[in-house]
Amino acid sequence: MTEPHASQSRWSDLERPPLNVRELRRGLVLPGGLWTSLDVVAETGSTNSDLAARAAGGAAEGAVLIAEEQTAGRGRLDRRWSAPARSGLFFSVLLRPGPDVPVERYGWLPLLAGVAVATGLSRAAGVDTSLKWPNDLLVTVDGEERKAGGILADRAVLGTGPGPGPGAAVQAAGPGAGGDAVVVGIGLNVSLKASELPVPTAGSLALANAVSLDRDTLLRGVLRSLERWYGEWRTAGGDPGLSGLQEAYVAQCATLGRTVRAELPGGRELLGEAVAVDVDGRLVLVTGDGVRHAVGAGDVVHARAV
Repeated sequence: MTEPHASQSRWSDLERPPLNVRELRRGLVLPGGLWTSLDVVAETGSTNSDLAARAAGGAAEGAVLIAEEQTAGRGRLDRRWSAPARSGLFFSVLLRPGPDVPVERYGWLPLLAGVAVATGLSRAAGVDTSLKWPNDLLVTVDGEERKAGGILADRAVLGTGPGPGPGAAVQAAGPGAGGDAVVVGIGLNVSLKASELPVPTAGSLALANAVSLDRDTLLRGVLRSLERWYGEWRTAGGDPGLSGLQEAYVAQCATLGRTVRAELPGGRELLGEAVAVDVDGRLVLVTGDGVRHAVGAGDVVHARAV
C-alpha cells in the first residue's frame, strides 16, 4: 500500500499538499469506533472497486480507502469521475450492517452518506451543502446550484466481488445476505478552479467560498459525521424514521418542491412535482394527471422551483 509521505511529488503543488495519513489514523481509527483501518494510495482506478475486492475477501467493517487521484472513478449510471491529483476527497468505506438491519433497508445507505457529508461539511467547511436525489452533493456558486460531489454504493457478497450499482440495486439480496457488505464511495471537489471543472455545471468547495479547504480537516469531519449517522441508523434497525434519517434527508433535499424530469431505466421519462421521499428512500412524484409515482432508480433533472 502506497502512503504519499515520501513521494517525490509531495510538494509538487504547494496549494494541494498530500493527506497526512498518520494523523488521520490517530484521529479516526479508535478503539470501539467504526473505522478499523485507513489507507491512502497515491493513485488508483477506483476506490470502490478496490475496496469491494477487499470486502469479497472478508475485510472487516470500517475499512477506509482514500486515493489522492482516481483515474477510473465512477459516478451514477457509470459516468466517469475524474479530477486533478489532491484536488478533492475520493474515498470509499466498507460497511457491514449485519443481521440487525434488514437487507431491504440497505438502499438507505447512499442517502445516509449524503446526509452525513452535508452535515460534516457544514461544520468543517462552513458551506451549505444540499442534496439532489438520490445522492448528488450541491453547493451554490455565484447564485447557482452546482454539483460538487456524488455518492455511489456497491453491494459486495463474500467471495463474489463487487455487486450492482446504487439505489434500488443495493437493496437486492438472496440467501446468505447476512455476510453482505456495502461499499460506499464518496467523491468531493475541494480546491478545483473554474478552469479545471469537468463540465460548466460542476462546482467545488473553493468556488462556493468554503472557509476551509484543508482536506484532512474535511475528511475527519465527514467520517465522524458518517460514523454518527450510521450508528444511529443501525441501532434503529435501519428504520429511517426512528433513526431520524428520513427527516434529515428531507430537510436537506433540494429536489423536493420542484418540477423534475425522472429519466427511468428502459428509456421511460416522468415529469412531475417531487413531493416526498418515502420510507424506502424512493422519490415520490405527482404528474400532471394527479397520479403519484414512486421512483426508486434513474436520473433526476431539476426543471424549476415550484
